[in-house]
Parts: sequence; C-alpha cells; structure tokens
Amino acid sequence: MSEPAPQATYVLVHGGGSSARFWDRLLPLLDRPAIAVDLPGRGSRPGPIERVSVDDEAAAVVSDVEAEVDGPVVLVAHSSAGLLIPAAVAALGDRVVHVVLNAALVPPEGGYGLDCLKPAHAEGLRAVVEAAEAEGTAITMPGVPDDPEAFRTGYGGDPLSDDELAFVVDPERCVPDGLHHHFQPVRWSEAGDVPVTYVVNDRDRPVAPAMQAEMITRLPHPPTVVHLPGGHIPAVTDPAALAAVLAAVPVG
Repeated sequence: MSEPAPQATYVLVHGGGSSARFWDRLLPLLDRPAIAVDLPGRGSRPGPIERVSVDDEAAAVVSDVEAEVDGPVVLVAHSSAGLLIPAAVAALGDRVVHVVLNAALVPPEGGYGLDCLKPAHAEGLRAVVEAAEAEGTAITMPGVPDDPEAFRTGYGGDPLSDDELAFVVDPERCVPDGLHHHFQPVRWSEAGDVPVTYVVNDRDRPVAPAMQAEMITRLPHPPTVVHLPGGHIPAVTDPAALAAVLAAVPVG
C-alpha cells in the first residue's frame, strides 16, 4: 500500500523592514506545517543589507525549503516579498502548489518594485538612491524608530493597541532594510501557471487598496481574490482571519 502524499507546508515570507518573527502570532493558528523565512540581512541571516537583490531573497527562500521541507509548499508573501516570489517559484518548480499574496507588490512584467509606488514617491526615491550611489553610499531604512507612535496608525485600519505596537517595534521584528530590490526587474511569467490567491487589505495605508486592485490585474492569470477589512499587517492584528484564508486555499 502506497504512503499518502506529504502535506503541503506553508512557507511564510516577510516584507520590508521585518524578519521571520513577523509571523509569530500567525504560526500557532495554521492548519498545516509551516516555516518562516528570514531574508538576507535579517534574523538568522545576518549580513550587509545594502545590496541584497531579489535573486538573493529568492535564493534564501529556496534554501530554507530545500533544507527544511519535504514535499509541496504554499508560498505566502507579505508586501515587498511579492517581488521575489516569481524567482522562487521558478527555482522550486512543481513543489509550489499555490501562492498567497497579502498586499504583496506585483510590478508590471519586467518592471520594478518602484512601479508599485505612487509616481511622485517612486521618482523621489529614485533620485535619492541615485545621488547616494554617485557618492559611493547606499540608502537603507532604519529599524526601530526613536518614536514608535507613528507606527500606531501608519499601517491603516484600526490604530494598533499597545500590545500590537510593542510586538511590531520589537527589535527582533523591526529591523533595518535595504532598497536595492526595488530597482531590479520582476517577471511573473517565470512563475508559470501556479495558482495565486491575492489577499486584499481593505484599509491598508502603505499599499493602498487601489494599488492592490491594479496589481491584481498585472498577474498573468486571474487570481482568487479575498478581502480582509483591516490594515497592512493582518498577520499581527487579525491572525485568525488570515489563518482562515490560508486554510481555505485549495492545495489538493
């Protein structure tokens, strides 16, 4: 008698300025095995962050999957982690049975993370980065802010509670980050026919709902679209709702 097929494992990939610890509130609620990846320069992968590329980030995901997971995987990407997903899917091939994107960045085919920002913000960021490169330096985002109160309302949705705010700005979760990956081409055609669920945060401030709607149209195949009513970080503010979305993903 043949053994049953292995259960799919969630592979959780954090967004910018964060680490694998971002997922701490979600992990205990999941209906199947899961791993949370630290992207380069964060957590278990310390090192310089200034020139971390999309390919570097995808390679970190692939490395963790190959080291820790037997069988199929569901890639779950938050925010800027969307940029690395096509390359990770291309490398992992048929092992990826589904992709879940939560307010995740999807540039036009061959476009850049910058294309997911408001035009004025993108041009301003480009100018600052180009000026820094001309001086032989690099722009990075700081980790824990001097005054964390701006984070209380910065994600959209209801203001963070004291407990949620403390969770978010914990120095193991709120970490420095680079901007290099926003300047590299992303091609969703590399992901083939992998099915996608896009989870829209209806009151997201960093990634506005209108931008999420536009990015959904950039995917090569129409995704399943699910809406959550809160702000940018449901893994923190409503992990049970996000866990329910993941549990409903068809993975065979």
